[in-house]
Amino acid sequence: MPPDDRLAAQLDPATTALLTIECQRGIVGEESALPELAQEARESGALERIALLTGAAHQAGVQVLHAVAERRPDGKGANRNARLFRAAERLPVRQLTGSSAVRVAEPIPVTEQDLIVRRLHGLSPLAGTDVGALLRNLGVRTLVVTGVSANVAVPNAVFDAVNLGYRAVVPADAIAGVPADYTPAMVRNTLSLVSTVTTSEEVLVCWKG
Repeated sequence: MPPDDRLAAQLDPATTALLTIECQRGIVGEESALPELAQEARESGALERIALLTGAAHQAGVQVLHAVAERRPDGKGANRNARLFRAAERLPVRQLTGSSAVRVAEPIPVTEQDLIVRRLHGLSPLAGTDVGALLRNLGVRTLVVTGVSANVAVPNAVFDAVNLGYRAVVPADAIAGVPADYTPAMVRNTLSLVSTVTTSEEVLVCWKG
Protein backbone atom coordinates (compact mmCIF):
# COMPACT_ATOMS: atom_id res chain seq x y z
CA MET A 1 0.00 0.00 0.00
CA PRO A 2 1.21 3.55 -0.68
CA PRO A 3 2.34 5.62 2.32
CA ASP A 4 -0.05 8.10 3.87
CA ASP A 5 1.38 11.48 2.90
CA ARG A 6 0.40 13.15 6.13
CA LEU A 7 1.89 10.38 8.27
CA ALA A 8 4.98 10.18 6.08
CA ALA A 9 5.60 13.89 6.66
CA GLN A 10 5.48 13.34 10.42
CA LEU A 11 7.81 10.35 10.17
CA ASP A 12 10.60 12.02 8.21
CA PRO A 13 13.67 9.96 9.21
CA ALA A 14 15.76 13.11 9.64
CA THR A 15 13.53 14.41 12.43
CA THR A 16 12.06 11.21 13.89
CA ALA A 17 13.17 8.85 16.65
CA LEU A 18 11.84 5.44 17.64
CA LEU A 19 11.55 4.75 21.36
CA THR A 20 11.24 1.23 22.77
CA ILE A 21 10.06 1.21 26.37
CA GLU A 22 11.11 -1.44 28.89
CA CYS A 23 11.57 -4.06 26.18
CA GLN A 24 14.12 -5.79 28.39
CA ARG A 25 14.65 -9.44 29.23
CA GLY A 26 13.44 -9.11 32.81
CA ILE A 27 10.10 -7.68 31.67
CA VAL A 28 9.21 -9.12 28.26
CA GLY A 29 11.73 -11.95 28.07
CA GLU A 30 11.17 -15.62 28.82
CA GLU A 31 12.30 -15.18 32.44
CA SER A 32 10.16 -12.12 33.07
CA ALA A 33 9.35 -10.72 36.48
CA LEU A 34 5.91 -10.00 34.98
CA PRO A 35 4.96 -13.18 33.11
CA GLU A 36 1.41 -12.05 32.28
CA LEU A 37 2.72 -8.90 30.61
CA ALA A 38 5.50 -10.80 28.84
CA GLN A 39 3.02 -13.34 27.53
CA GLU A 40 0.73 -10.60 26.23
CA ALA A 41 3.61 -8.76 24.55
CA ARG A 42 4.64 -11.93 22.75
CA GLU A 43 1.30 -13.55 21.98
CA SER A 44 -0.24 -10.30 20.72
CA GLY A 45 2.66 -9.92 18.31
CA ALA A 46 3.64 -6.56 19.80
CA LEU A 47 7.21 -7.62 20.55
CA GLU A 48 7.73 -8.94 17.04
CA ARG A 49 6.34 -5.74 15.55
CA ILE A 50 8.66 -3.67 17.73
CA ALA A 51 11.55 -5.72 16.36
CA LEU A 52 10.37 -5.08 12.79
CA LEU A 53 9.99 -1.36 13.45
CA THR A 54 13.45 -1.20 15.01
CA GLY A 55 15.01 -2.95 12.04
CA ALA A 56 13.20 -0.64 9.61
CA ALA A 57 14.31 2.39 11.63
CA HIS A 58 17.92 1.26 11.35
CA GLN A 59 17.57 0.86 7.59
CA ALA A 60 15.86 4.23 7.15
CA GLY A 61 18.29 6.18 9.30
CA VAL A 62 15.78 6.82 12.09
CA GLN A 63 17.43 7.22 15.50
CA VAL A 64 16.50 4.43 17.92
CA LEU A 65 16.42 4.84 21.70
CA HIS A 66 15.83 2.00 24.14
CA ALA A 67 14.44 3.08 27.52
CA VAL A 68 15.40 0.60 30.23
CA ALA A 69 14.13 0.55 33.82
CA GLU A 70 16.59 -0.74 36.38
CA ARG A 71 17.65 -0.37 39.99
CA ARG A 72 20.85 -0.61 41.99
CA PRO A 73 21.29 -3.78 44.07
CA ASP A 74 21.11 -1.62 47.21
CA GLY A 75 17.99 0.16 45.92
CA LYS A 76 19.57 3.56 46.48
CA GLY A 77 17.60 6.35 44.79
CA ALA A 78 14.68 4.12 43.81
CA ASN A 79 11.07 5.13 44.46
CA ARG A 80 9.06 3.52 47.23
CA ASN A 81 6.13 5.94 47.17
CA ALA A 82 3.67 3.77 45.25
CA ARG A 83 2.36 0.24 45.46
CA LEU A 84 3.95 -0.62 42.12
CA PHE A 85 7.47 0.11 43.37
CA ARG A 86 7.02 -1.81 46.61
CA ALA A 87 5.69 -4.81 44.70
CA ALA A 88 8.69 -4.74 42.35
CA GLU A 89 11.02 -5.20 45.31
CA ARG A 90 9.38 -8.57 46.06
CA LEU A 91 9.43 -9.97 42.51
CA PRO A 92 11.58 -13.08 41.88
CA VAL A 93 13.33 -11.37 38.95
CA ARG A 94 14.75 -7.93 39.72
CA GLN A 95 15.86 -5.39 37.16
CA LEU A 96 19.34 -4.93 38.61
CA THR A 97 21.96 -2.78 36.95
CA GLY A 98 24.42 -4.90 35.01
CA SER A 99 22.27 -8.04 35.04
CA SER A 100 20.87 -9.85 32.00
CA ALA A 101 17.38 -8.71 33.07
CA VAL A 102 18.11 -5.16 31.85
CA ARG A 103 19.42 -6.17 28.43
CA VAL A 104 17.17 -5.43 25.45
CA ALA A 105 15.09 -8.54 24.80
CA GLU A 106 15.18 -10.69 21.71
CA PRO A 107 14.19 -10.41 18.90
CA ILE A 108 14.70 -6.62 19.01
CA PRO A 109 17.90 -5.70 17.16
CA VAL A 110 20.36 -3.31 18.78
CA THR A 111 23.14 -1.52 16.89
CA GLU A 112 26.04 0.67 17.97
CA GLN A 113 24.10 3.71 16.72
CA ASP A 114 21.25 3.07 19.17
CA LEU A 115 21.04 5.01 22.41
CA ILE A 116 20.21 3.07 25.57
CA VAL A 117 18.80 5.29 28.30
CA ARG A 118 18.59 3.81 31.79
CA ARG A 119 16.57 5.12 34.68
CA LEU A 120 16.83 4.28 38.37
CA HIS A 121 13.64 5.97 39.53
CA GLY A 122 10.16 7.03 38.55
CA LEU A 123 7.63 5.85 36.01
CA SER A 124 8.48 7.81 32.89
CA PRO A 125 11.07 7.04 30.20
CA LEU A 126 11.36 10.82 29.61
CA ALA A 127 10.86 12.73 32.86
CA GLY A 128 14.04 12.74 34.92
CA THR A 129 16.08 11.01 32.18
CA ASP A 130 18.34 12.13 29.34
CA VAL A 131 15.80 11.34 26.62
CA GLY A 132 14.39 14.87 26.25
CA ALA A 133 17.84 16.46 25.93
CA LEU A 134 19.04 13.76 23.54
CA LEU A 135 16.04 14.27 21.29
CA ARG A 136 16.59 18.03 21.19
CA ASN A 137 20.27 17.63 20.38
CA LEU A 138 19.38 15.19 17.59
CA GLY A 139 16.91 17.61 16.04
CA VAL A 140 14.01 15.24 16.63
CA ARG A 141 10.46 16.54 16.30
CA THR A 142 8.49 13.27 16.19
CA LEU A 143 8.76 10.40 18.68
CA VAL A 144 7.39 6.98 17.76
CA VAL A 145 6.45 5.27 21.02
CA THR A 146 6.47 1.46 21.37
CA GLY A 147 6.83 -1.07 24.16
CA VAL A 148 5.33 -1.78 27.57
CA SER A 149 3.33 -1.22 29.45
CA ALA A 150 0.19 0.39 28.15
CA ASN A 151 -0.84 0.58 31.80
CA VAL A 152 1.89 2.95 33.00
CA ALA A 153 5.11 3.70 31.11
CA VAL A 154 3.70 4.07 27.59
CA PRO A 155 1.09 6.74 28.43
CA ASN A 156 3.68 8.45 30.65
CA ALA A 157 6.04 8.66 27.67
CA VAL A 158 3.36 10.00 25.34
CA PHE A 159 2.20 12.67 27.79
CA ASP A 160 5.76 13.76 28.54
CA ALA A 161 6.69 13.89 24.85
CA VAL A 162 3.68 16.09 24.12
CA ASN A 163 4.41 18.30 27.13
CA LEU A 164 7.97 18.77 25.86
CA GLY A 165 6.71 19.86 22.45
CA TYR A 166 7.28 16.67 20.44
CA ARG A 167 4.76 15.02 18.16
CA ALA A 168 3.95 11.54 19.45
CA VAL A 169 3.09 8.70 17.08
CA VAL A 170 1.80 5.44 18.57
CA PRO A 171 1.64 2.24 16.49
CA ALA A 172 -1.16 0.73 18.54
CA ASP A 173 -0.20 -2.85 17.68
CA ALA A 174 3.35 -2.31 18.95
CA ILE A 175 2.43 -1.63 22.58
CA ALA A 176 1.09 -4.07 25.16
CA GLY A 177 -0.50 -4.03 28.59
CA VAL A 178 -2.66 -6.17 30.85
CA PRO A 179 -5.34 -7.25 30.68
CA ALA A 180 -5.36 -7.54 26.90
CA ASP A 181 -8.57 -5.54 26.44
CA TYR A 182 -7.18 -2.61 28.44
CA THR A 183 -4.72 -1.53 25.74
CA PRO A 184 -7.21 -0.78 22.93
CA ALA A 185 -9.50 1.01 25.39
CA MET A 186 -6.65 3.18 26.65
CA VAL A 187 -5.50 3.96 23.10
CA ARG A 188 -9.02 4.84 21.98
CA ASN A 189 -10.01 6.92 24.98
CA THR A 190 -6.70 8.53 25.97
CA LEU A 191 -3.75 8.30 23.59
CA SER A 192 -5.81 9.13 20.52
CA LEU A 193 -6.51 12.54 22.07
CA VAL A 194 -2.84 13.53 22.28
CA SER A 195 -0.99 11.47 19.66
CA THR A 196 -1.23 10.14 16.13
CA VAL A 197 -2.45 6.57 16.47
CA THR A 198 -1.47 4.31 13.61
CA THR A 199 -0.30 0.75 12.90
CA SER A 200 3.12 -0.79 12.57
CA GLU A 201 2.46 -1.56 8.92
CA GLU A 202 1.70 2.07 8.15
CA VAL A 203 4.93 3.17 9.82
CA LEU A 204 6.91 0.50 7.97
CA VAL A 205 5.48 1.64 4.63
CA CYS A 206 6.54 5.21 5.36
CA TRP A 207 10.09 4.21 6.26
CA LYS A 208 10.51 1.78 3.39
CA GLY A 209 9.32 4.39 0.90
